[in-house]
Amino acid sequence: MPEKRSLTNLLDKKQFILASSSPRRAQILTREKVRFEIKIPDSSKEENIFSDLKAQNSCPVTHVLELSRIKAQSVADEVADGIILGADTIVVLEGEILGKPKNKNGALSILKKLSGRMHQVYTGITLINKSTGKMISDYDVTKVKFKQLDEQKILDYIATGEPMDKAGAYGIQGMGSFLVDHIEGSLDNVIGLPTEKLQKMLSRLV
Repeated sequence: MPEKRSLTNLLDKKQFILASSSPRRAQILTREKVRFEIKIPDSSKEENIFSDLKAQNSCPVTHVLELSRIKAQSVADEVADGIILGADTIVVLEGEILGKPKNKNGALSILKKLSGRMHQVYTGITLINKSTGKMISDYDVTKVKFKQLDEQKILDYIATGEPMDKAGAYGIQGMGSFLVDHIEGSLDNVIGLPTEKLQKMLSRLV
């Protein structure tokens, strides 16, 4: 069996570009000692695709793969070289995609829905090797079970501001960890970038 190569070994001396404004994804790559730069993709195109996919009632896998591809391609069109990573994470409850809350009432509604129930977190990843033109996409999914939540505790959590920029209105790596009873699958996937899946994809690309 071939030796498993780390992310840093796979990316040795290669330009690596994160096509994302997510601080969580940047933190994961930094933790893994990956050298990278950030280029933020065109958000207007992303919002239009998100709306179209929701209107079409697309399945979660199609949703995250398409949005990750749009993000990666948007940045790939602007650079001359390098490996570009685009990713998209969604929270799904019984087939319903729960996006980022628009306000505190939206966050309350989402967290009350998730209370005491199991949901799924999907992350789609697209990698583009600009020098070869090769593009690959894949996804990971993690099951997350929430505790039964007291409404006042939800309101106290919302008051911290943490839920406001996150799919599903919670951050499992932050104060939102108290909401979670258990998970089945990758924790990094819930945070926003499944590192084991990324490692396997890079080994196919480089």
